[in-house]
Amino acid sequence: MGVSMPFILTALLALLVPGAAMAADLDGATLSLAWVIPFAGILLSIALFPIFAPGFWHHHFGKITAVWTVLFLVPFAAVYGGHTTLALLIHALLTEYIPFIVLLFSLYTVSGGILLWGNLHGSPGLNTGILAIGTVLASIMGTTGAAMLLIRPLLKANDNRRHKVHVVVFFIFLVANVGGGLTPLGDPPLFLGFLKGVDFFWTMKFMALPVLLLSLALLAIFYVVDGYYFRKEGVEARDPSPDSPLKLYGTFNFVLLAGVIGGVLLSGFWKPGVSFDIMGTHLELQNLVRDVILVALAFASLALTPKPVRAGNEFNWEPILEVGKLFAGIFITIAPAIAILRAGSDGQLAALVGMVSGEDGLPDDAMYFWMTGVLSAFLDNAPTYLVFFNLAAGDATLLMKELPQTLLAISMGAVFMGAMTYIGNAPNFMVKAIAEQRGVAMPSFFGFLGYSCVVLLPLLAVLTWLFFR
Repeated sequence: MGVSMPFILTALLALLVPGAAMAADLDGATLSLAWVIPFAGILLSIALFPIFAPGFWHHHFGKITAVWTVLFLVPFAAVYGGHTTLALLIHALLTEYIPFIVLLFSLYTVSGGILLWGNLHGSPGLNTGILAIGTVLASIMGTTGAAMLLIRPLLKANDNRRHKVHVVVFFIFLVANVGGGLTPLGDPPLFLGFLKGVDFFWTMKFMALPVLLLSLALLAIFYVVDGYYFRKEGVEARDPSPDSPLKLYGTFNFVLLAGVIGGVLLSGFWKPGVSFDIMGTHLELQNLVRDVILVALAFASLALTPKPVRAGNEFNWEPILEVGKLFAGIFITIAPAIAILRAGSDGQLAALVGMVSGEDGLPDDAMYFWMTGVLSAFLDNAPTYLVFFNLAAGDATLLMKELPQTLLAISMGAVFMGAMTYIGNAPNFMVKAIAEQRGVAMPSFFGFLGYSCVVLLPLLAVLTWLFFR
């Protein structure tokens, strides 16, 4: 006798819903880990397709991401109904994805209108200097803003170098991640903490020493590595073109960048108490105003920046489109993983969550650092920060006064280990995409992870010993 379709559907529902957990809402305590498969599928696609089928991935990554997203949404709708599925989509898109992509779009567009023109020589000293400047700027204008501002001049300075992959890798470590650890402006997880009540200057005070130590260590390692490759290349590494004075074009875009920063800060300080409810998702007025301001600033940059300036930057939309398509799928399919983590001891990852507390019930700060960090490397670091923030206490005042080392551990883990993979923090993928457009053969997902394990992990182990022993 053949297996009937109803039997197959019943078996699938039994796999996806433990017991009789047919919840109307996305309750992490009722979710099976099977719901995380589509999200894992997107991550594995990002990791494996560029290795085994790079041409196919380049032309069809959006479709592949869409297939995994559909493989999540269709069973989810069958189990929880169309209303709950639509509510999940609205929440993921309106409160998470759209603000995320609007900020990236504005920073990418505005910074793409700033052109540093001249003949830069990609020597170890110059490269280290650019990385150091970017590391400082990351906490002032955000990791995305600093990365988009400096990646093109850095690539141009090294266009005559044969060995330059390591330059981009360390740029991702420092400018796109570690440098953003000083202020809530620097990295999305810290900004979420700021919105939850963490004092602006608490972050600066407690994160200053870890950021300084890790930045100096990475800059020193980079200088040694880049010096080795520079000497190995010999005369080829010397740019034969004559020196020419450096000039900045499109400088009014710095004013627009300041406007972007101001718009982001506005949403943190201005609380009019007005919100709009869309199927259970609350859209606050200050966030809507922020997004409108950011889009307006981006279009102002497009209208006011002379075309030759963007042409000099080889500006195009491919990097932002790639990030937009991939992260649309990620933000939707990540919902079950985050919900299961939020369920704490009641969810399917209870053993994982339980590792952050000692036998006495007190927080294990070293484990908070590593658990927040490792999950930030493979999930988006902003929601991961919130999960462990809420798990530790959920009260910013209590964390700052009674458990400052725990809050420090969560902050360090989210910011620093967002550099472990391309998907750990938003600008990582954008820098990779821009570098590849300029002809840099960037490492695969696992190749980049290899760099991270060799360079970052030993330094993070030292930081663990220094701050959380």
